[in-house]
Amino acid sequence: MSSSHSHHHDHHDHDHDHAHPHSPPAPDDDDQYDRYEVLLQTAIRELLDEKGIITADALHRQIDYQDSLTPAIGGKIVAKAWLDPVFKKKLLADPLKTINESFELDITTPLDLVVLENTPTVHNVVVCTLCSCYPRMLLGIPPAWYKSIDYRSRVVVEPRKVLAEFGTHLPDDVEVRVSDSTADLRFLVLPYQPAGTEGFSEAELAALVTRDSMIGTSLPLSAASTPALA
Repeated sequence: MSSSHSHHHDHHDHDHDHAHPHSPPAPDDDDQYDRYEVLLQTAIRELLDEKGIITADALHRQIDYQDSLTPAIGGKIVAKAWLDPVFKKKLLADPLKTINESFELDITTPLDLVVLENTPTVHNVVVCTLCSCYPRMLLGIPPAWYKSIDYRSRVVVEPRKVLAEFGTHLPDDVEVRVSDSTADLRFLVLPYQPAGTEGFSEAELAALVTRDSMIGTSLPLSAASTPALA
């Protein structure tokens, strides 16, 4: 059994106390965290408007844009990479430029993006151990569990156990690599194409790509699990 923790950047500047076991957060804890986020966002919006830094209308437009982002964008990118080797090569070399050009998008961000390719022998998982850094421009709003202390602390030290809790069981000879997002670096997992999907159209393949498979906690759907495509 093999697993490793990818240290792409060392400027997270925080310590991990993994000496104590972490139990899954209770639903009430997640609810309280979400309420805190709402209150904090409201306070920030009011302060920005009051100081004249950004108007409420402009801020609402930006929020509406962020809300429009969904994992379907990432799914289309993955499906194209499965079908088009040239696109895949460019995607791995220069993700944001390739995505903008190929999908006629205008993702302008100071953040760096790295695409992690899964293979028959390597499986990638993404986490942000400090907070909840996440490729929102491609996957939308992160799930609550991604932001939880339980996931952030445990996946770096016992990734196979965490994956199993998501229903993802990998062969012992598959290496698990955990990559830690940072304030200026985001990761997108390029899942391995499911067997038996050769000949599928780009739209059919995109329907198999889930949000969690692009985080690495799950595998893409199989053709058998989607009767409409089988």
